Amino acid sequence: MEFPVQPAGSGHSAVPVASIEQTLSPDDLPAAPLYGRQSIAEVFTSAAASLGLPGFENTLHLPPAQRVCVVLADGLGRNLLKKKAAHTPFLRSAAAAGQGRVPVWLDAAFPSTTASSLASLGTGRTPGEHGMVGYDVLDPAQDKVVNLLGNWDAKVDPLQWQPFPSVFERAAGELDVVTVSLPQFGQSPMTRAALRGSRFLGGNSLHARTALAAEAMATGTRSLMYFYVNELDKAGHRYGCASERWEHQLEELDSTVKRLSASLPAGTTILLTGDHGMVDVPESQRLDYSAEPALVAGVRHTAGEPRMVHLYLEPDAGEGARDALLDAWRRRFGERIWAFTREQGLAAGLFGSLRPDVAPRIGDVMIAARDTLALYDTRRVRPQALEVVGQHGSLTKPEREVPLLCFPAAGSKRRRG
Repeated sequence: MEFPVQPAGSGHSAVPVASIEQTLSPDDLPAAPLYGRQSIAEVFTSAAASLGLPGFENTLHLPPAQRVCVVLADGLGRNLLKKKAAHTPFLRSAAAAGQGRVPVWLDAAFPSTTASSLASLGTGRTPGEHGMVGYDVLDPAQDKVVNLLGNWDAKVDPLQWQPFPSVFERAAGELDVVTVSLPQFGQSPMTRAALRGSRFLGGNSLHARTALAAEAMATGTRSLMYFYVNELDKAGHRYGCASERWEHQLEELDSTVKRLSASLPAGTTILLTGDHGMVDVPESQRLDYSAEPALVAGVRHTAGEPRMVHLYLEPDAGEGARDALLDAWRRRFGERIWAFTREQGLAAGLFGSLRPDVAPRIGDVMIAARDTLALYDTRRVRPQALEVVGQHGSLTKPEREVPLLCFPAAGSKRRRG
């Protein structure tokens, strides 16, 4: 479903597109994610089509299947997987076997962050439609910044914030839909917003999750499974993706997928992908922009990721205030950032198709990092936030490109179910 692009009308500055001095055109920004063709939003919908469900398109050309297991490795970027291939012998051998017309990489959603990408995965829709447009964003109804991941606001209903049915909900009457993840995510608001409608199985360790997945698929029922791995992302944030800790978790991921291949029914399509990549930001480049008055002049709220900042202007701010803010950021950081308006980001297609009531959730001005830079408002984030090494959220290839590995499970040749 297409929605017209409209300027925000929530009481925050809504300067008509025609009145903006176009100091940055859509052509000056990186290409938008390949929504509808080769993005994270096409994984579940293509999997459902490969399972024979009507109403879904197999955009990614997946092979026909009776069972599909989608392994989502949080924080697994295409660039990192290629760079660290020596640590993944099983995945390397699976990739070497080839996968026909199935693409070997996808675009994450924009911003390249878990809330946005998992919502696109779960619904098959763009961030502009599902409304999960950042790690934390403005809730216009409350005039308040709300978190869309682990610290969900009690006054935000996940089913109203993201109203579209998930692929799981659409498929549930036709086949067994299963989520295998950490127990705490079973009824989390993020799950209810983006991944609702499946039978949930929780396991704390990767071994436990693998066993649960094998047992769930052993019935022989046609099924679509989502298997979540978060350990890689946690290691990257804390220690960096160049660390031995991150490499260890990559090796654990390789072993986990190898166990899945051996334990799921033979012929099950296994898809391995990620929700975003990651870059390491040195401590000296984790900067407090709120300490520089020109960078927050006229700004009512700040939100987003350290590498993709949303800036929301005061309600009475006009074109001049917005242009001055853009100029201040460009003077301060130059080519280290992309600085652009909401309308420019929408025109460039960064958020895909737009549902009108999503527009006010997006910053009037957005700042996306181009190099190893992380930007913080220390007036509203805890000091520990500046200790994060591995970062993501922006438009660079290491952050936005994720792998797609497609291969059949070896399994047991014994017929199951």
